[in-house]
Amino acid sequence: MTEAQSPEAFARLWSRAQAVLPGGVNSPVRSFRSVGGDPFFVARGEGAWLEDTRGRRYVDYIMSWGPLILGHASEVINEAVRAQLSRGTSYGAPTEAEVELAERLVRLVPGIEMVRLVNSGTEATMSALRVARGYTGRNRFLKFTGCYHGHADPFLVAAGSGVATLGLPNSPGVPDAAVRDTALLPFNDLDAVRDLFQREGDQFAAIFLEPVMGNAGLISPQPGFLEGLQEIARDHGALLVFDEVMTGFRVGRGGAQERFGIVPDLTTLGKVIGGGLPVGAFGGRRDIMEQVAPVGPVYQAGTLSGNPLATAAGNAQLAWLEAHDPYPALETYARRLVDGLLGILDGAGIPASGGVEGSMFGVFFHPGPVHSYEDAAAADLARFNRFHREMLERGVFLAPSAFEAGFLSVRHGEEELAHTLEAAQGAAEAVANGEA
Repeated sequence: MTEAQSPEAFARLWSRAQAVLPGGVNSPVRSFRSVGGDPFFVARGEGAWLEDTRGRRYVDYIMSWGPLILGHASEVINEAVRAQLSRGTSYGAPTEAEVELAERLVRLVPGIEMVRLVNSGTEATMSALRVARGYTGRNRFLKFTGCYHGHADPFLVAAGSGVATLGLPNSPGVPDAAVRDTALLPFNDLDAVRDLFQREGDQFAAIFLEPVMGNAGLISPQPGFLEGLQEIARDHGALLVFDEVMTGFRVGRGGAQERFGIVPDLTTLGKVIGGGLPVGAFGGRRDIMEQVAPVGPVYQAGTLSGNPLATAAGNAQLAWLEAHDPYPALETYARRLVDGLLGILDGAGIPASGGVEGSMFGVFFHPGPVHSYEDAAAADLARFNRFHREMLERGVFLAPSAFEAGFLSVRHGEEELAHTLEAAQGAAEAVANGEA
């Protein structure tokens, strides 16, 4: 336990944060603005739990928005980072650990034959788009409403995650020219994709998507959707790009492409492959990746790419996942959690639906089915916001947005599940009774 902060000290800290950080935070979804109330400040994490500066403890279903599949303060990660820290933090020159991490990604992810490490998911996606354009000689690309691919200009139109949470369909500062070549269609609408490509397919460099949407809540691909996209892309000379920054090593050891048996031309990764340190990667077919400098003409660079601390953490975490295969147990927990939450909400007269993919889960305050961002946006956001506040008060930390998936770690067990469902019972009753 850390020394608890008084309410007055917390208020001073929150005031300090707002004076020097936009909204008091370094990422919009941390602000709690959409769900009401103020965020808490974390003092420490351990296993499946967070403790804030006031001494309150929470079962954590964000897990740093995905990376911490081994839980907070995992000794597997800590030992690897401590060992590297004693040897230095950054060199600006190649290391064996970079090669080892790249080899792991090539071995484990079906669509990757060659890979480039970067520093974030945003870097990975913007680089993959540049490579797709360079390889095909075309500029246009298709994305799906509600899919979030980082905050690079071409992607910030009808994006999910914090953009959807804050009700910002587009962002000031993104010129019209930057999104002129971005086409938008609803997720899971294969007929609309076929129609677009029949008319204009020879203009498209890529079809870009989260194979499982995690930035508009958890939305799974309908049977045949991914297969259809692959066929359309091949027929029209476009590349199929899977943004697996979120789903990579989350919905299965080889990501969504292994889970669904669809191998894309390019893949982007992040989160889990860094074990909680900043990292990203993009990779794919060898002939495409050989377009990247210094071998090819498509330029991409990064001073801290392949950072030794990040590669140490990533190698340690991926080696553990290779050796232990926790995915069946994680999915079992996720299904018990979602089934329990839906049963409690139904018992309180609150329409809800939800789903599970590996160690990711989602619950919508919507009777379902939810197959697209347009469906998700029709959920009862006011009720979700009240439920979120009630759960937080009862020691359960859900994403402060109806448009985010939840994440598990191997440290979530029977104690955490029981605590969560007990909290949900009280929260649902409070929402149904209008007390929240």
